[in-house]
Amino acid sequence: MSTNDYLQMALYMVVLLALAKPVGAYMALVFAETPNRVTGFGAPIERLLYRLGGIRADEEMSWKRYALAMLLFNLLGLLALYLLQRVQQWLPLNPQHLGAVAPGSAMNTAISFASNTNWQGYAGETTMSYLTDMLGLTVQNFLSAATGIAVLLAVIRGFIRRNAATVGNFWVDLTRSTLYVLLPLSLLLALALSSQGVIQNLRPYVDAHLLQATTQTVATQHADGDSSSRLIPVATQLLPMGPAASQIAIKQLGTNGGGFFNVNSAHPFENPTPLSNFLEMLAILLIPAALCYTFGEMVGDRRQGWALLAVMTVIFVPLMIGCVAAEQAGSPALHGLPVNQQASALEAGGNMEGKEVRFGIVDSAIWSTATTAASNGSVNSMLDSYTPLGGLIPLWLMQLGEVIYGGVGSGLYGMLAFAVVAVFIAGLMVGRTPEYLGKKIEAYEMKMASLVVLIPCALVTIGTAIAVLAPAGLAGMANPGAHGFTEVLYALSSASNNNGSAFAGLAANTAFYNTLLGICMYIARYPLAIGMLAIAGSLAAKKHVPASAGTLPTHTPLFVVLLAVTVIVVGALTFLPALALGPIAESLMATGH
Repeated sequence: MSTNDYLQMALYMVVLLALAKPVGAYMALVFAETPNRVTGFGAPIERLLYRLGGIRADEEMSWKRYALAMLLFNLLGLLALYLLQRVQQWLPLNPQHLGAVAPGSAMNTAISFASNTNWQGYAGETTMSYLTDMLGLTVQNFLSAATGIAVLLAVIRGFIRRNAATVGNFWVDLTRSTLYVLLPLSLLLALALSSQGVIQNLRPYVDAHLLQATTQTVATQHADGDSSSRLIPVATQLLPMGPAASQIAIKQLGTNGGGFFNVNSAHPFENPTPLSNFLEMLAILLIPAALCYTFGEMVGDRRQGWALLAVMTVIFVPLMIGCVAAEQAGSPALHGLPVNQQASALEAGGNMEGKEVRFGIVDSAIWSTATTAASNGSVNSMLDSYTPLGGLIPLWLMQLGEVIYGGVGSGLYGMLAFAVVAVFIAGLMVGRTPEYLGKKIEAYEMKMASLVVLIPCALVTIGTAIAVLAPAGLAGMANPGAHGFTEVLYALSSASNNNGSAFAGLAANTAFYNTLLGICMYIARYPLAIGMLAIAGSLAAKKHVPASAGTLPTHTPLFVVLLAVTVIVVGALTFLPALALGPIAESLMATGH
């Protein structure tokens, strides 16, 4: 690795962490329970929305009512998105006259976008109309992200309230998350991306004349069963248009990841320049990182927020460096051959297969680790073309539970579940009832936290076993052996952790995978949110316990190490056998072992 590699990674992390405090402080004002200058500015719009929705903003909810409101709202959004896809051929803003989306794909996509997963088994530019993109997918990008923030706010209130029976109002939390955070940030980012060349229009697709004509092979099936092929000249290329910038902005800021085009952020209309690439990478982790500071502000101890951010960063940075190093080292299959894989002033070196030249190895690898650390799932390079060890790192980041920054809201409340487990373990070690932020962690909280931590692990392992045993699952594999197994393992890890990125090479738009992955996406989102709301309700009802000599401080380097080890051990012990059959075995075979 070169000095330039380290400088690019350092620049990314410095800017990200520098923005965490101001953005986090702003969100703390947005979600404060007392009026302030931020919420006062938007109060008229907020009151109008409540009046239109028949919402009593001053009415608090128990955790069960909060969970019910969240589930019903998301279910209605899911069904609306499914219906929109099924009838899009009769609706306006469809200049290419695209037909209805197939039922299985439509349901998979509806679950995917409602659950903040944004797994896509289809090519966007040949499947979705502009209206479906804007009214369906983009709206769900906002609402699914706002839902994650709302659940996190309820969990935070569980820690800061005493002897309370309520955890907030879901409709207020949803509205404020959208109105004050997601909308303004998305507007700013969309304008910045448009300035770099990301398209935003409602025009029909454009025929562009090629500078150099080429040919295309066309196969013909005859009535007697024989087939033949012929070459036809090609002088034009159809360029897709559409309202991309607005969807790209919220797909990154909301850790959604669903691409407007099939190749996602590798497409020059989605991500044309190194500056747009840097802004999009920054947006992926901006809100999840800033929410750590918001957490510290809201619980009255900023050190708690910095400790959680430190855990995420301590795990993320070495894995990011490892991914860059693996790709910069080049393909192990080419070692020993007369192929120069060394970086120089004239070439990037390393493994450039599947990567855009305008981004290179470093920005591609940073993106791959950032998008899988968050539950974002967007890509600017082809993960299927990474080296075995380079592809292992994004895979394992998802398997850690999407808590290393993680999704908007969901990443932090997932990390808090691990924190509950960590303080419980520490309590057992010293023989005391564990406490976290002044609340005793007892059997009920531990049971709920264990379910939140273990459900994604079970979905990945069981789902992968089903896929590699079922003939329909094996039929979707384009590659045999360890690499094909990795493709299946990656797909189930992505769906079961609400990430949405794809390793490629797997024909996933089938009845089998649409159903299996849809079930995994749904279970990975909503039972976990309900479990965290149950913890919030239980903690809110408890009194505050003053710290004593036996209380484990949860803002110290010791706790940072304990929490990081807890996250890593769960991921390592659960998935090491599967990783050994996939990327690790592939790496050993590539090096001749």
